[in-house]
Order: sequence, then structure tokens, then C-alpha cells
Amino acid sequence: MRLDFIRPLYERRGPYASVYLGALTEPQRETHWHSVRDQLDGTDAATIDALEVAANRPAPGQALFATHGDVVLAEPLARPPYELATVSPLPHVTPLLVQRGENVPHLRVIVDHAGAELLDFGGGAPRTTTVEAADWPLQKTAQGGWSQKRYERGAEETWEKNAVAVAHEIDEQVRRIGAELIIVAGEPKSRSYLLQHLSTKSADRVMMVEHGSRADHGQFEEDVERALDDWLERRRAELLERHQESSGPVGLSQVAHALREGRVHAVLMPGPLERNMWTGDGGTQLSTDRAELRRWGVEEPVEERADSAVVRAAAMTDAEVWFTDDVRDVAAVLRY
Repeated sequence: MRLDFIRPLYERRGPYASVYLGALTEPQRETHWHSVRDQLDGTDAATIDALEVAANRPAPGQALFATHGDVVLAEPLARPPYELATVSPLPHVTPLLVQRGENVPHLRVIVDHAGAELLDFGGGAPRTTTVEAADWPLQKTAQGGWSQKRYERGAEETWEKNAVAVAHEIDEQVRRIGAELIIVAGEPKSRSYLLQHLSTKSADRVMMVEHGSRADHGQFEEDVERALDDWLERRRAELLERHQESSGPVGLSQVAHALREGRVHAVLMPGPLERNMWTGDGGTQLSTDRAELRRWGVEEPVEERADSAVVRAAAMTDAEVWFTDDVRDVAAVLRY
């Protein structure tokens, strides 16, 4: 999981109020919010007010992070969370990351002879793009006679021309959102033309699925979910294999050291880390040893949740975070 979306949290100094809420009905709202507010003891009134306004937005659940009178991040949740309200030097983001799961930047493409429909999932709200290129001739005809082959050739040239336009749009969106996966359904001939005209970078990310047309997305969505699950399992297995083959860091002390040096490509976590470590103001100032941080120039190290400190360091060094049951303690896959 890439952490770009939470990076703004670390551009503002805490303390942070972190609130996880389920949907509130109108009768519940006032009494429930009083209960939440009581758990945020010591938080300034402006921050409490900002959180209360954000909590009124309709959603099955929300994760809210606020400091100094501003809600810095408000993330809707697909299902009600375990409700929690806490104040700490760093935002408590681990429950959000666990529920959100690995968010794969990807494109969903349904291609046909006339063009394609593209849906990008690159962070933020999904965005639909429709590509409609040349529209004649689209169909082969059964005219017969000496012109039959010319009609057929003209139709196929149109299909290929349209596939070229779709390929250009896909290449552009892959660059824009950093897509890891391109899931393609639609007309077999148009899919074939599309693969021929994609850049190598895009073609290497294509996964074909069998069902789907622009008129019917039903089974396509099921194929997409399976494709995403398969990609995630392969990616997780690749990271574990890299970690094992290179005897990568294991445990908070070793992983913290690698994060401080900016050498971590991905952090592997078994889940929330229910222990503390020492931190400074800098994004990579973390250690299990208070004295070590002081030697690094942190005058007054602050004790913080280990998972909050590790996630901050990962976000600030452009490292990924993956949750997996295949590690017993926090571990790291190194860049070098």
C-alpha cells in the first residue's frame, strides 16, 4: 500500500485527535458526540468543533484526523469501524490502513470496435473516461462481389485506429496515476489490437478478463475483484520472497534503523503494533532506544505507538506498508 494519501498529516505538527466513527442517526448524534468529545480530553475547542462538523457527513463510517482547529484528513470507510477517539503526538492511522486494505492504483478498461470506457482508480474518487474515435466503417458487411474484401479491410482498419486512440489514453493515465494493473475486457479483436499498440510499460501491466461490455458491467465487476485479489496475493508473495532471500530487517529496532537510512522499499506488518517507541519531530526520527535518538540530535524524544511511528517514517520515505499474517513481527524489504 502506498501512503501518499496520508502524507499531508505529517506536514502539520500534532498533537492529533484521531476519531473513528460509524454512521450516526439524528437521535444518536448529540449524545454520541458528547461521549466522543469526553475521550478527547485536552484537545482545544476549535479542533473539537471542526471534528463535530466533519462527523455529520453521511457515510457508513469515517476516520477523522484533526489538529489545531483543522480536520487535516477525513476518510470515508466502506463499513462501520471499531469506534475510537484518542489524542496522541502522531495521528493513529493504523486502523484506517487495516480496514482500507491495499489500494492498488489500477485502470478498468472495456474496449470495443468504437473505442473504450476507462475507469481509473488512482486515489480519490474513481474517474470515467470515454474514448470514441473513428466511427466508420465499424461493421463488416456481407455486400458480396468484388468490393467485399475492401469493406472488410476498411472495418478492421477502423477498429485498429480506434484501438490506437485507446492505447494512447491508457498510456497517459498509467503515467498520471502510476497504475500497477490494467484490467481489460471487451471485443477480442479490439483487445488484440490494443495490446499491439500499448507502450511496453502499460502492456506489462495488462490482465485480460473474459466478461464485460459497455452495456453490461455486472460480471465484469466480479472478474475485476478476482483480478485484484490475484494481483495482491502475487505482490505480497513477491515481497515476502524478497525479504526472505535477502535476510531483511526484522523487529522494531532493525526496521527503524533501515527507515532512518531511507533504505526501505516496503514495511511488512502482522497488524497493529501494540507497543511504544521513541520519536522526534522529523519523519524518520524513531528508535526503540531513547538515548540513541538523543545522540541523533533529538533533545526531547517523545514516546509514541510503534505502528504510528513506523507508518510516518514509511510515508515520508516513499515506502509501502503491507499487512500480512506471514510475518510474526514487523519486517522490511530493502531497496538496496
